[in-house]
Amino acid sequence: MDIKVIAFDADDTLWVNEPYFRRTEEAFCELMGGYLSQHDIERELLKIEIGNLPLYGYGVKGFILSMIEAAMTISDKTISIDIVERIINLGKAVLDEPIELLDGVEEVLTALKGKYRLVVATKGDLLDQERKLRKSGLGHYFHHIEIMSEKDDANYLKLLRHLDIQPQELLMVGNSLKSDVLPVLNIGGHAVHVPYHITWAHEQIDNTIENDRFRSVENIKQVLEIL
Repeated sequence: MDIKVIAFDADDTLWVNEPYFRRTEEAFCELMGGYLSQHDIERELLKIEIGNLPLYGYGVKGFILSMIEAAMTISDKTISIDIVERIINLGKAVLDEPIELLDGVEEVLTALKGKYRLVVATKGDLLDQERKLRKSGLGHYFHHIEIMSEKDDANYLKLLRHLDIQPQELLMVGNSLKSDVLPVLNIGGHAVHVPYHITWAHEQIDNTIENDRFRSVENIKQVLEIL
């Protein structure tokens, strides 16, 4: 591999993220438990979240708005202002969660810095992602930070142009096959999948990936063995 740039996803690759959303979703289900079963509430919320992605994008703010919309739908618009306030506060609490680095992250970044250009390639709300990167203390490792509205072929190609590299010179490391692996393979880059024990349903895929430019590891520290 003629790798010049290694790009890292942020949420659930560098630090913990999805468990905070799951915990908030559980609290939301408790709030709305008088209307539907937990399974049906989760299904309705997911449907609304996915439908709102083109409008709000990814991140906590869109999640809050989707929870409010889901509560209105589930209750047939009978929820009280008190419930709306509690939903907003649930969302704000996610923004205040501490940044917990995942095992091996700083060890890997330290080993790779100076040998490759390191970048963050993530998606989500700009302010929230900037806040998390700042609180993580990892900013000094990275040559460039790219926060995308969607991690698709077009935006990865845009990143390549910004970095002035060819597709085969990029290695993407992330926990999502849908967002971190498939688009990069599509444009001719290399990708390493580092699974996280919790994955948002929207990021899950059913098909198996067979590609010479793809690797899957159990821990991010194994990336060092591939290079």
